[in-house]
Amino acid sequence: MNKLEFDPLLDDLNTRVLVCCGSGGVGKTTTAAALALRAAERGRRVVVLTIDPARRLAQSLGLRELDNHPREVVVDGFEPKGELFAMMLDMRRTFDDMVLTHAGRDRADQILSNPFYQTISSSFSGTQEYMAMEKLGQLVAQDEWDLIIVDTPPSRSALDFLDAPQRLSTVLDGRFIRMLSAPARASGRGLLKIVGTGFSLFTRAVSTIVGGQLLQDASTFVQAFDSMFGGFRERAQRTYELLRSPGTGFVVVAAAEPDALREASYFVERLSAENMPLCGLVANRTHPVLAAELPAAKALAAADDLDRSGDAPLAAAVLRLHADRVAVADREKRLLARFTRAHPGVAMVGVPALPADVHDLDGLREMGRRLAGE
Repeated sequence: MNKLEFDPLLDDLNTRVLVCCGSGGVGKTTTAAALALRAAERGRRVVVLTIDPARRLAQSLGLRELDNHPREVVVDGFEPKGELFAMMLDMRRTFDDMVLTHAGRDRADQILSNPFYQTISSSFSGTQEYMAMEKLGQLVAQDEWDLIIVDTPPSRSALDFLDAPQRLSTVLDGRFIRMLSAPARASGRGLLKIVGTGFSLFTRAVSTIVGGQLLQDASTFVQAFDSMFGGFRERAQRTYELLRSPGTGFVVVAAAEPDALREASYFVERLSAENMPLCGLVANRTHPVLAAELPAAKALAAADDLDRSGDAPLAAAVLRLHADRVAVADREKRLLARFTRAHPGVAMVGVPALPADVHDLDGLREMGRRLAGE
């Protein structure tokens, strides 16, 4: 198994973007924050972007809250060689800022006040993932940090982060949306008066299903949005190319569980197919056996003997606990070995589970040490 070495990666000034990804609940946010903290303490000027709405990152960094703009971490006792900034994606605010920047004041006001826009900017499938990409592009363009670490959205699939720009562009450039913009190209005639019986029947049917007002709001939104749509797609493409550049690295985070490793395997294959740079896999919250080498079977046999004698119930309980731990460790080893056989070129580091949840800088620092293999 190739060893994933984080310290050389964090120290390399050519490393500009690290993207932590994986299925939900495997520790992406903690991994991203721990890497950012370690990089700052080793001299980098770092910003970490989290998508986690639970605000765990702010709490662990000693901050009351995070918002849509980078905030420097200034906490008593924290004196890194570099600098550390943190932020939490505000999906709606990011979308609003994008409209204000690229649509012009009058058209932006028209878009921002549109009910259809207000719906898609906060709940449309793929919007959060796209806005994470948009914010990453903004951070890179600002050129204020020499390392950006991204915690990807807690979506159904880790692949959503890569698919979001293309999916959202496809939807907004799709046939239905193009039809909604037809009134602007039909000499001002109303949506339901466009020439053609077939289209009239179609729009009446859709109006019945989604409501005439919503359909009209959608049409008005698309007409206003149409002028900035080219830039929308261009920025999505630029960010996608950024993710494929040599200065970017993907860190896949997984628990040593079948579903998480299956998702990680799929993502590794997708990254390879897209020619995107993979740093390696973090096998998080593993349970290595650190005590003396005592097989589970012998531990259980000794516990049975002690139970029969009744002399040392506490020792018997400890032996059974050890046997359970060995069984868990063996299971995790088998699962990780299966992953390694399928992906022999992927570097990996196992991160033993911490005794408690990470809730402060000391916890992040310890997580960073474990990621570095210390």
